[in-house]
Amino acid sequence: MNKRQFIGVKTTKIYCRPSCPAKAPLPDNIVHFKTAGQAEFNGYRACKRCFPDFPVEHWDDGINSVFLRLPKDFDFGKCLKFLARSPAEPCHLVNQKTLYKALKFEDDPILLKIQLQNKKSLSIEFLTKRPKKSIRAKVAKYVWNWFDLDTNLKPFYQMAKSDPVLNHIADTCYGLRIVSIPDLFEATCWAVMGQHINLNFAYTLKKRFVESFGERFHIDDRVFYLFPTPEMIAKQTVSRFRKLQFTEKKSEYVIEIAKKMRDGILSKKALLKKDSFKLVKKELMRLHGVGKWTTEYVCLRCLKDPTAFPVDDVGLQNAIQRQLRLSAKPAVDEIYKFSRRWKNWEAYATFYLWNSLM
Repeated sequence: MNKRQFIGVKTTKIYCRPSCPAKAPLPDNIVHFKTAGQAEFNGYRACKRCFPDFPVEHWDDGINSVFLRLPKDFDFGKCLKFLARSPAEPCHLVNQKTLYKALKFEDDPILLKIQLQNKKSLSIEFLTKRPKKSIRAKVAKYVWNWFDLDTNLKPFYQMAKSDPVLNHIADTCYGLRIVSIPDLFEATCWAVMGQHINLNFAYTLKKRFVESFGERFHIDDRVFYLFPTPEMIAKQTVSRFRKLQFTEKKSEYVIEIAKKMRDGILSKKALLKKDSFKLVKKELMRLHGVGKWTTEYVCLRCLKDPTAFPVDDVGLQNAIQRQLRLSAKPAVDEIYKFSRRWKNWEAYATFYLWNSLM
């Protein structure tokens, strides 16, 4: 059997690695899958003993910590700089070279302390009670995906070396990864909040939003927040958001998105089951308040579409103008012309250009 294959058990709807220590199922109850994604697409859930959804070669399980085995082209410091760009950020804390993040799995709050152990390993320490192994695996997978550690950046750097827009910033930003927003509701709300306002005020709105409606935890004399759930926001009124200085339209948009996610009409899992990102974008743009820019932003920061390209973004335009020393911001047609060589790397080119403005 190919080592890359996975075994699905028809009776339990669980899929495992061939090396799983659990009792072997009867041959008639077995179905094979080439990838974990294929198994999950067909309705199977990951085994909690062999963790087939997150390769064991990516992480090590410690006593009070888990450790991620890092690719060579990863710079944690540069990712932290991006995460620390606003002191008003309510959903994580960066203190010097350490990142603190509160998460919740199976109704239990978990506080993580994330820092570089060495060049090859990232330490994720549990500051709350050590969770069971299945949750530790989920935490490791969450952080791995948060920093997009699956992506091989060598082709991007090779392309950028000879690109007039990217050659300098690809060198200065070497090791930076797209820092994702894994939760679709958070990513979409954040994109809507940021429409037509500057970044500082967007963070002010986010802080008020999270502190008003998000779950909070008091740990070691500090308060940590979780981003509000769709269920919580769906219950709110426009007048409640207006008090936080949301516009009436943004208030309506956020509440509508929350209701669609609460009712299962919109979900990250369903979007990622679609045959192409073109169909994903079509679905997102059916939402009130979600236009082309917002859709591209959500695909870039949450859905990992490598071709996501918010060409109407003012920051992107400013960054290109600066890199090429243009007398004026480039028009959309010009941006497309500059980006011809970026095929399948538009998302990374955009993220690096944004970062060049910091």
